[in-house]
Amino acid sequence: MARQDRCLTRRARYGRFTEGPDPLAPPVDIREAFDAMGQDVMAGYSPERAMREFLRRGGRGQTGLDDLARRVAQRRRELTEGHNLDGTLQEVRKLLDRAVLEERRQLARDAQLDDVERALSQMQLDNLPASPAAAVSELNDYTWHSQDAREDFERIKDLLGRELLDQRFAGMKQALENATDADRAAIGEMLGDLNDLLDAHARGEDSQQQFDEFMARHGQYFPERPENIDELLDTLAQRTAAAQRMWNSMSAEQRQELESLATQAFGSPELMSSLSRLDASLRSLRPQEDWSGSESMNGREGLGLGDGTGALQDIADLDELAEQLAQSYQGSQLDDLDLEKLARQLGPDAVVDARTLQRLERALRDSGLLRRTPDGQYKLAPRAMRRLGKNLLRDIGEQLSGRQGGHDIRRAGPAGDFSGATRPWAFGDVEPWDVTRTITNAITRRAAEGVPASTSVAIEMGDVEVQETEARTQACVALLVDTSFSMAMEGRWVPMKRMALALHTLITSRFRGDDLQIIGFGRSARAMRIEDLIGLDIVSEQGTNLHHALLLANQHFRRHPSAQPVLLVVTDGEPTAHLEPSGEPFFSYPPEPLTIALAVRELDVATRRGAHTTFFRLGEDPGLARFLDAMARRVGGAVDTPDANDLGAAVVGSYLDERHGFGAWGVGHDSFDETWWPR
Repeated sequence: MARQDRCLTRRARYGRFTEGPDPLAPPVDIREAFDAMGQDVMAGYSPERAMREFLRRGGRGQTGLDDLARRVAQRRRELTEGHNLDGTLQEVRKLLDRAVLEERRQLARDAQLDDVERALSQMQLDNLPASPAAAVSELNDYTWHSQDAREDFERIKDLLGRELLDQRFAGMKQALENATDADRAAIGEMLGDLNDLLDAHARGEDSQQQFDEFMARHGQYFPERPENIDELLDTLAQRTAAAQRMWNSMSAEQRQELESLATQAFGSPELMSSLSRLDASLRSLRPQEDWSGSESMNGREGLGLGDGTGALQDIADLDELAEQLAQSYQGSQLDDLDLEKLARQLGPDAVVDARTLQRLERALRDSGLLRRTPDGQYKLAPRAMRRLGKNLLRDIGEQLSGRQGGHDIRRAGPAGDFSGATRPWAFGDVEPWDVTRTITNAITRRAAEGVPASTSVAIEMGDVEVQETEARTQACVALLVDTSFSMAMEGRWVPMKRMALALHTLITSRFRGDDLQIIGFGRSARAMRIEDLIGLDIVSEQGTNLHHALLLANQHFRRHPSAQPVLLVVTDGEPTAHLEPSGEPFFSYPPEPLTIALAVRELDVATRRGAHTTFFRLGEDPGLARFLDAMARRVGGAVDTPDANDLGAAVVGSYLDERHGFGAWGVGHDSFDETWWPR
């Protein structure tokens, strides 16, 4: 057992799961996301934009895209505001100052040195140029008396070579520290072979075999392990373009100093010549890279050429991540996120958050709650509309059940009161079974068939009887909703849509025999499907054309002559528009007498058809209050004045009262049976 424990200790490793989707991650819960999307859709967002907004904000305990984007921006600021690009020059100055100081000390303490030679050496050191590049160039021919000073001076040339290589090949500065002449010769050979390979590729004469042979000889310099020439080009071009952006970001003085120093790299100009040839090839083969950009980096910490190039690469990665997180381009999806770059820049926790958002986006798209239209846009599917409506009805039910004498509409049934009679079940019946009659029919049938009484009773469809209900009057409902600009300006746009969806859900789920027509009216009016109203954008135009809306309502009533008309009007402004004989809307404020007269005429038409009318006045407009009060008295209707948050409960409650009043129950409001609500 002890041996087994030791084996487990050696073999078992535990750590954060970062490769691919987490197989143990719980399923994402889309309920919060969908509820938030529903609110945004009603506010005028497209479903696609509403989904984007939720992913951007995040949910309870869930990081959103905005937070990831904020961390990306913070990381970018840390790079640009905390660093400068003077690191290599600072190192050169430090080595140069140390070499000169050590040389002066050696001149002062070397008693055997000829006085004339000492004076000449001191004079040369005293008159060195202030420019590090010029000083290094002048000291190339200097005869050093201090071994330590000579070594520091040679380190300058070695440093420049390693920095220049590190700009093109990440990690080369550290790899070539304390390099030998053989190491430098190997670098020169690699650069020569690389340039030959790129030249052959530019001519179209390269082959995979030539690339494989190159990697076999020099693969140690390419930890990315590219598998073909294109991957190698991409890696080199991205790094070299970042190096060019670093040069672009320097001051003219810095560039001049470093260009002069570069010729001293490794003590010969061959390295700079090879690198210049490489840069030219990469520019030609990858012109799409950013070769002209620059950054303002004025922080306190100096970066060398290699580290500065890495910082510019990081900044490019961060800019790309910021664009991906913004999701602002056509066809953008969270699967576009480069998780490797995200992990490199923000760490593994950011990748976990991003993967969760990706799973949430896929779950929303695959849930059946959204449907893609022929033009590629997403719309709320009927299932989504029903789900939203059911949630709204639940909220309204709680509001109504909490009122004095109000309805508890959570237990809805489509039938009227039971008459006491039964009848055989027929296809389409939704009335409850009469269990006693059904079982009796089954027993009687089996006895007639000679089946022993001891066997279990099997019910067939012919045995089933349902309880009859009293006939119930069908309602023909016209819901007129004000869609003028003032509804949006006063914060009534979303409550209006919530109310309409709740009423639509109630009628289509529990009163299927009733026929609902939604009519939106601004400067003109039009009949609308519920999905059209939910997706309706705010239009900045004036006009409240109640006349046109009533015309459409009367057309709806005429199409259902045997149904009881119910007219529900939701508005926040008196009529200011009417329909001309030509079909064009006419607008005037204050309202023209003709506008009022035409609206009254159509209201009278609805009343003669027996319409039960209720007005819902939003806001405190005294002109509207006088108009609606007068109209309600004229047609024997009612005026309700809910605030925006109570609009849904007011309209649904009014509809139930109307159904209750002309239905077959024949009971008063306070004794209304608590049977209304889709489970």
